Amino acid sequence: MDLKLHGKSALVSGSTAGIGFAIALGLAQEGASVIVNGRSEERVAQAIAKIQQNTPEAKVSGVVADIGTALGVKQLFQKVPHVDILINNLGIYEPKTFFNITDEDWLNIFEVNVLSGVRLSRQYLQKQLEQNWGRIIFISSESGIQIPVEMIHYGTTKTAQLAIARGLAEITVGTGVTVNSVLPGPTRSEGVEHFITKLAQERAISPAEVEAEFFQNVRPSSLIKRFATNEEVAAIVVYLSSPVASATNGAALRVDGGVIRSIV
Repeated sequence: MDLKLHGKSALVSGSTAGIGFAIALGLAQEGASVIVNGRSEERVAQAIAKIQQNTPEAKVSGVVADIGTALGVKQLFQKVPHVDILINNLGIYEPKTFFNITDEDWLNIFEVNVLSGVRLSRQYLQKQLEQNWGRIIFISSESGIQIPVEMIHYGTTKTAQLAIARGLAEITVGTGVTVNSVLPGPTRSEGVEHFITKLAQERAISPAEVEAEFFQNVRPSSLIKRFATNEEVAAIVVYLSSPVASATNGAALRVDGGVIRSIV
């Protein structure tokens, strides 16, 4: 299928690794001009090199900016004033019991997970509406529906993303712009990979055994009983970014491996 992304510009926040990198790679493979974002010059350069190695004809550049802060977003806007496609992927998480989550923890996770997407959307959505075409996609999580008791603050930010995406979609009524959200389930991201490896070493068991225990005890409702790959999540995001997905707007699409049991 030709996703008709040639000539479209795309910014993926937090895209030097994991789901963000897989999305950036997928968009580049489909012909979009992709802007990789990260906080480190080295990490951004490495991500660009990996994309170019995989897809020599890729149109890819990078912007180093900490867009989890207002200053970082301002710096980004100076270099990237407009994009056709915005992927709000940047996010952090931290397992922590509710009684140990401080005000500072709450404010920091909202700043990064929620306000980064708000600030970017506020900048780019208006121009997309003016040109009558654009895509904004929030990378939320199944945790936005099934709030994890081990990190309530994280789950709350993911719920907020769903609400923001739906609210912004209402602004696009009658235009060629769409705003959607994607809800990955447990995914083998860079952080998860490190966690599994470390836990396996500490307990002297294999990473496969750690994964099996996770889905038996922590996410027993999973239907696939494994971590999704970054590429599996990226595939639906790349599709939603395309003109082919023009009839999908205001939606929250799951790539959760069946973790969420509700039908709607």
